[in-house]
Amino acid sequence: MSGRGSSLLLAGILLVLCGPAAAEPRTIEYSYPDQSVWTTRLDARGEPDNPLLRLAAPLFQQAGIPWRARGLPAARMFEHLRDGQTDFSMLVKGAALEKCCLISKRPVAGTELRVYRRKDLPPVTSKENLAGKEVITVHGYSYGGILAYIKDPANRIGNNPTVSHESAFAMLERGRAGYLLDYAGPAEEILAERPIRDLEFDVIDRLDVHLVLSRSYPDAEAVMARLEAIAETLRVDGVPRPSLK
Repeated sequence: MSGRGSSLLLAGILLVLCGPAAAEPRTIEYSYPDQSVWTTRLDARGEPDNPLLRLAAPLFQQAGIPWRARGLPAARMFEHLRDGQTDFSMLVKGAALEKCCLISKRPVAGTELRVYRRKDLPPVTSKENLAGKEVITVHGYSYGGILAYIKDPANRIGNNPTVSHESAFAMLERGRAGYLLDYAGPAEEILAERPIRDLEFDVIDRLDVHLVLSRSYPDAEAVMARLEAIAETLRVDGVPRPSLK
């Protein structure tokens, strides 16, 4: 056999023995809402601080998957998840995502949705308790669908929207309305800086956040299983744990 033939034969044997190199996993784009339910603080870029980014970093690192993050308005983020423009998020489980995405069996974080009120007013523990009342809300939040209930004229709720958590609590303190709907993290930060006397709150909902992966991501079911297994082992400072309901 000629030297050239021997070289080709050797190359063929090596190809069979070694096989093709493992393909690099496709970069996952993690899109998250650009309005935080976790905090009023801003990060170094001037964007709302997102503690779930601190969870995403070790999650993808341990999974060996390259990733990038992008904040989007909530409506656009959901649209991109539905049409496959983005691959991943961490969100409250919802029927709108079940067709386009895989959702982790267990939550990875959680928060409370609260109704703040003056001590002398009746408690509110369900959206139905808001009927006929004056409520303060912050622009940009759907409150897990409760905003639609508030805006329904049949429920006779006076909605008093404002642009920030700070202004919302200032309105509540001035008596603009009797009730304020807000998430635990931002509310606690505002009240730590500016306490309001005789203020109480009731928990109207507990929201658990799940891993969400687009079904169009390569080998999505296996990737989700790997991410779920890793998430079970992670404890990250600043990431609120889910409820045990």
